[in-house]
Amino acid sequence: MARFLIELPHEAEPVACLRAAQVLLSTGSHYLTQADLGCLDGEHTSWIIVEVESKEEARRILPPIYRSGAKIVRLSKLEEIKQLHLHHEK
Repeated sequence: MARFLIELPHEAEPVACLRAAQVLLSTGSHYLTQADLGCLDGEHTSWIIVEVESKEEARRILPPIYRSGAKIVRLSKLEEIKQLHLHHEK
């Protein structure tokens, strides 16, 4: 399985922060209820790390209202990047 970082931005209004938190909590998904939010530091984004097979599977975890605005990034460990570099040197 691969690890993905999901970023879910929302508007910078207090009601939007509360709505985002409520939507994530109400899903019942372990991934979503463990989200980190940056609202108290002025960064109106939620971050979630998931272990799934693909970006598409990561996107399907999200509530429909957040799917189109989500940024999903596959995460790699330093050792994986090192191996990639060694592979390309051959």
